Amino acid sequence: MVPLEKLAQITQRFEYLEARLAEGAAEDYARVGREYAELKPVAEEIAAYRQLLDDIAEAEAMLDDPEMRALAEDELPLLRARLPELEQALRLALLPKDAADARPAILEIRPGTGGEEAALFAGDLLRMYQRHAEAKGWKLSIIELAETELGGIKEVIARIEGEGVFARLKYESGVHRVQRVPATESGGRIHTSAATVAVLPEAEDVDIDVPQSDIRIDTMRASGAGGQHVNTTDSAVRITHIPTGIVVTSSEKSQHQNRAIAMQVLRARLFDLERQRAEQERAADRKAQVGSGDRSERIRTYNFPQGRMTDHRINLTLYKLDQVMAGDLDEVIDALVADDQAQKLAEIEG
Repeated sequence: MVPLEKLAQITQRFEYLEARLAEGAAEDYARVGREYAELKPVAEEIAAYRQLLDDIAEAEAMLDDPEMRALAEDELPLLRARLPELEQALRLALLPKDAADARPAILEIRPGTGGEEAALFAGDLLRMYQRHAEAKGWKLSIIELAETELGGIKEVIARIEGEGVFARLKYESGVHRVQRVPATESGGRIHTSAATVAVLPEAEDVDIDVPQSDIRIDTMRASGAGGQHVNTTDSAVRITHIPTGIVVTSSEKSQHQNRAIAMQVLRARLFDLERQRAEQERAADRKAQVGSGDRSERIRTYNFPQGRMTDHRINLTLYKLDQVMAGDLDEVIDALVADDQAQKLAEIEG
């Protein structure tokens, strides 16, 4: 277990930050506030753990008192039984935090193999995330949406903000496979198609510096699905990042707004590349890559005839596909978070 002196240092730091906030440390209030918020759950777990140790020590001392011995003998097994649970909670609280966990997320969905059926499935995934965001009290805003004539999706980019958005949704990155009878299939045969999901942490200006010399900005005429809603001015913006070849477009009515949106998405993609590079270096000796954001990995299968969803990374199968597609993702995300935590604990303690 973590040495008590280390826990005392964390508690001391938390109390110092609490005092600074009470004083109204104006010059760096935001930074102090962020560190305080990050340390608070850790400090609470430490306080609960130390209180339990004190209670156990007190009960053990009562064993020497004939009048209190019987009470102590009743209490001690209950107190000791809680110790492993609190130790585990403390270990999890002390795990290194992903600095991006508290950030908004950029969600990108694109059809993969499967033609029009893949595009329709991409639309189903978007609705699944929209319903999940609504249930969690998050705000999902569509940045870019290109639809097919049958109502499928060629590409969608959305921004999601709210508490713990990236911390929860980062496990969704990868290839999502669907097995069902397509609406476009008259013979009733089951087809397999796929869509790719990418969840990126939103980058701040200080994270990624994009020199003007590294980008090319083109304007073009914006249009909606099937040529609808044609914009009569050249307001759509396409930004090409020359060093990486990344291309981002935005088609809102305001050209100024489109530039800002496209740069926001470009920074997120470049920031994600940096994070992936760092993660690959850190995980060079690790086989499992849950939550690493490998875009080529087939992570999940949605089998409609059997009503099941299987997450292949953790071998989890749920026979509640209707609820999952309706946005009920907490059970699978909770399992992915727990598995990721277990791997990190094994790394630290192994």
